Amino acid sequence: MASVTKTLERYQRCCYAPQENSSERETQSWYQEATKLKAKYESLQRTQRHLLGEDLGPLNVKELQNLEKQLEGALALARQRKQQVLTEQMEDLRKKERHLGDLNRHLRLKLEAEGQNLQAIQDYWNSGAADGSSNFHLHHSQSSQMDCDPGPVLQIGYHQYVPAEGSSVSASKSMPGETNFFQGWVL
Repeated sequence: MASVTKTLERYQRCCYAPQENSSERETQSWYQEATKLKAKYESLQRTQRHLLGEDLGPLNVKELQNLEKQLEGALALARQRKQQVLTEQMEDLRKKERHLGDLNRHLRLKLEAEGQNLQAIQDYWNSGAADGSSNFHLHHSQSSQMDCDPGPVLQIGYHQYVPAEGSSVSASKSMPGETNFFQGWVL
C-alpha cells in the first residue's frame, strides 16, 4: 500500500507541478543540444579545412600523420573507383565494336550479294542488247539501260491551280471535259 501512495504522490507532483519548472528544464535541454550541435559543426568545418590543406599550422606531427593517412585512403578509393569506371566503359566500347563489326560483315555480304545480282542483270541486258534479241530496247535518247528519264509523274493530292494566262477560271468551268482540274484539287 505504501508503494501505491508513493506512486500517487509522484503522479500528483508531475501533473500538478507548476509548468514553469518543466518548460525551464525543456529550455535548458534545448540549449545544451544546440551547444553540442554547434561544437560538432565547428569540428566538422575544421576537419574539412584540414582535408583541403588549409589551417594546418596548429596541428602536431601525429595529427598531420593521421590526416595524411586519411588523404591517402581517400585517394586510393578515388583511384579504385576511377579504374572501375574506365574498365566498365572499355568493356561497353568493346561490345559496341563487336556488334558494329558483325553488322558491318552482314551488310558487306548483303551488298556483295546484291552487287552480284545487279551485275548479272546488267550483263544480261548488255548481252541481249548487243545481239538484238533483248526484250529491253533502248530508247533513242538513252545511251545505256541505266540512263533513263522517269517520264511523266502522276501527282495526286492538293495542288494550287493557276489558270494559264489569257484564260479564266469560269471558261475552264464552262467547258467540261477539257480539264481535269478543279480549283485546289487534282483528280
